[in-house]
Amino acid sequence: MMMLRSIALLFGILCGVATSQLPEFVQQYRQRLGGALDELTAMVDQFKSEAGAAGLDSSGAIAQLEANGDRLVRDRGRSMAEAIARRDRLADQQQRMRGAGPFARLVVFAEAYDPGIARRAWGDYEPAVPTAPEGFASAGVGALLGYGFLRLVGAPFRRRRKQPATA
Repeated sequence: MMMLRSIALLFGILCGVATSQLPEFVQQYRQRLGGALDELTAMVDQFKSEAGAAGLDSSGAIAQLEANGDRLVRDRGRSMAEAIARRDRLADQQQRMRGAGPFARLVVFAEAYDPGIARRAWGDYEPAVPTAPEGFASAGVGALLGYGFLRLVGAPFRRRRKQPATA
């Protein structure tokens, strides 16, 4: 029984340390989000400029590209439509993160993260010491969840104490 408590406590501490890194990871994700949004915006602006020079708006230019008989041109139209949609999603997420408080940013991230940006952020991620309130709170929640999880999993294996006989 004591061993199970010790393992649960250790697991809780490890979960707390791991979840304390979430706010820092989201911060690094936000930085990459800004960079990706800058690049997409430049690409979309260039496309809009080219469409305008041809007397079209971006949706008209995309429709013209997608209707073209050449596969490469059609694919270019489809990729531009996807780039514009992604730029709009990322801009919305960035705006929501800017308007959210420290804890709410974690929720915004969880609701609508971009898998490509998250994968690249994870690839370069280096753990940080939790010094912000949300880092400490995340660590505490993770530690409690980890400890509670192992206590729950271990419940069927606990030995029952014999009740003293009453006279």
